[in-house]
Amino acid sequence: MRNYQKIIETLVDFLQKKVKEKGFKSVVFGLSGGIDSAVVAVLCKQAFGDNIHGILMPSLQSSANSIQDALELCESFKIPYSICPLEKPQKAFLQTLEGLQDNPSRIGNLCARIRMIYLYDYAFANQSLVIGTSNKSEILLGYGTIFGDLACAINPIGNLYKTEIFKIAKILQIPQSIQNKAPSADLYEGQSDEKELGFSYAILDEIMLSLEKGLSKKEMLEKNLSKTAIEFVLQRMQLMEFKRKMPEIASLEGL
Repeated sequence: MRNYQKIIETLVDFLQKKVKEKGFKSVVFGLSGGIDSAVVAVLCKQAFGDNIHGILMPSLQSSANSIQDALELCESFKIPYSICPLEKPQKAFLQTLEGLQDNPSRIGNLCARIRMIYLYDYAFANQSLVIGTSNKSEILLGYGTIFGDLACAINPIGNLYKTEIFKIAKILQIPQSIQNKAPSADLYEGQSDEKELGFSYAILDEIMLSLEKGLSKKEMLEKNLSKTAIEFVLQRMQLMEFKRKMPEIASLEGL
């Protein structure tokens, strides 16, 4: 059993050290009303006090509950914030890009990249660092938008599986409204990460943790883990590996 209180202390220390090393004193992060960004926000609050800023960036698809949950978090933990709706740029792209309106995944990727622009513009204007909010499950499965929500300077939760984020959230006393709701990218009404992936995070995380420990496919099957889920994880991790790497640059050595 991992000591999650110790992990919280380690992450707060990590944030303080890395931000200082890079020559900054303040940070900015997106707030979606979900559990990942909530955990990151509270960790940043512990690390930097009021030298933080959360940006709520609701899209045309965002639910009223998500916005309310994000506002409740800011009020509960006294997190400075601003609201930058995506409505105008999103509508402009919907009028410009053919077929966008009919593809929720494309719209989701677009909104993630608009949010990245908002965050990095704020960071530039206010000499702040962008803090990431993607967990280990999302990173390994590639369940995120490259140059969108995966973009950041520092990510404190990138080595925590989704199921561990819930344990951290409980210790940090994140509002129950956030802890209790199903994980969702809020791409459309009723959208669920787990329905979209096809498996619960509990199953996916157990498989990825087993792989991390060096278990073979045969050994995982002996633990009664789903063959379909194991194959899904292995294929997805391989297919999405490019998202976890810097862009390939051609070598001209010897030329």
